[in-house]
Amino acid sequence: MNFVIRCFPLLSSWRRALGALRIMRASLVVGIAAATLLRAAPDLPDLFAARVKSVVAVEYMTVTEVERRPTITMGTVIDANGTIILQATAIDSRTAVWQLKDFRVYLPGESNGVAAVYLGQDAFTGWHFVRVDASVRDKLTPITSFAPKAAAGSPKLGDFVWGIGLRNKDEDFIPYLMQSHIALVTALPQRTGIAQQEVAAPGLPVFDGAGDFVGIAASSFGQTYLQFSRAGHAIPISLVNVEESSAFLLRGEVLPFLGRIPHSVSGRPIAWLGTFGLEAMDRDVAKFLNLGTQSGAVVSEVMEGSPAEKGGLAAHDIILALDGVPIPQLRPTSVIPTYLEREIERRNPGDVVTVTVLRGSQRLDLKVTLGEEPKLLREAERKYFDRIGATIREFVYGDAIARRVKAAQGGGVVVQYVKPSSPAAIAGLREEDWIKEIDGVEVKTFADAIERLNAIEKDETRPDFVLLVSRGSESAVLRIKLR
Repeated sequence: MNFVIRCFPLLSSWRRALGALRIMRASLVVGIAAATLLRAAPDLPDLFAARVKSVVAVEYMTVTEVERRPTITMGTVIDANGTIILQATAIDSRTAVWQLKDFRVYLPGESNGVAAVYLGQDAFTGWHFVRVDASVRDKLTPITSFAPKAAAGSPKLGDFVWGIGLRNKDEDFIPYLMQSHIALVTALPQRTGIAQQEVAAPGLPVFDGAGDFVGIAASSFGQTYLQFSRAGHAIPISLVNVEESSAFLLRGEVLPFLGRIPHSVSGRPIAWLGTFGLEAMDRDVAKFLNLGTQSGAVVSEVMEGSPAEKGGLAAHDIILALDGVPIPQLRPTSVIPTYLEREIERRNPGDVVTVTVLRGSQRLDLKVTLGEEPKLLREAERKYFDRIGATIREFVYGDAIARRVKAAQGGGVVVQYVKPSSPAAIAGLREEDWIKEIDGVEVKTFADAIERLNAIEKDETRPDFVLLVSRGSESAVLRIKLR
């Protein structure tokens, strides 16, 4: 973490001293960087010119109830078919696939985009896959072309690395160079390199001094600062650079999985275990249970009707291994639940996995047949009612988990969107409200709700209607005035 303290007023002598130190430090850094660059990559401009052909900007539209909202992100080309991968965060996980429209790919330095098709998201890697029109594929170079030809080890502390960034659309996505040195290599839980400073735009590749592919930049880490007011009060603030990143997944976490192109835009099939609220086992707990340095994850809850429940897992079980492979020691331990989730997602529905758990003092090997992930929020049916001013969506399994109810107690519909200043907004309807009754009649299914709200929407003589909604542990009755 970086801490910057701003004190007012600053003494002029401090300013002169700090200024001198900054100049000396900048000169030293430039000198070291220049010496390293000359030693490691004397032909860096040529390397840059060749490798910039493996990066693109991707623009798409999200069609909402009231607008078409453009989003621009960065992607890396992975094959000769014009397939591009985008970071998991490039698309909001709550957005329905049918809301994603008009994908276009821009080559660096060009102002005209080319049509592309969205292929879906892979649950294991989190990547979104896009395929660009054939007309520009011969101008692109897959990142695999820059992978080391022979087996190569992982980057090491202090190694020189460099990457690519792209300017904004109004600057025609002009590419620019970033360079740094590796400060840390760790597992989060994927093997991740962290450079001393930003080295590439999120989603774009990172290279070594020889031009070999090293990894792909992930989302940037936030940096915490302390901002002092004139009164001397310190306010912690966190700043995140969304355009550049110092963290990147190592090539061993990238190259083996480039073939995981989804079979459908939904990303299915998706393997499902059905445990909820996994928490890393505390080190002191491990010692108390005579587990030494063994890592583990405590199961908070087993979901109703899930493969985990059918396989015999129970709340408070401590998961120690999958298929006989112990959970590795990871730091921070908070990444252990993510590790387990990824280990399930790399498998397929129908696979049998042996889950080794500690239950009390007894170690058990439980055979669990993985199932298909229940319908996700982004797959839920939804409909917008313009006169009412709200979008409702289907109640899915995840809603039951969030509301701490059994899936069988679901039903009703959930408010996805409320238009500002609409009748629904004026009445106090909120996003994520759980609608359980319409005009005093229980809503059992999405189709039932659609039928009732359609009738209300079309009846121009109707002055109002009433909703019973649930918010957390409270209920509210809302009268929505249509006239």
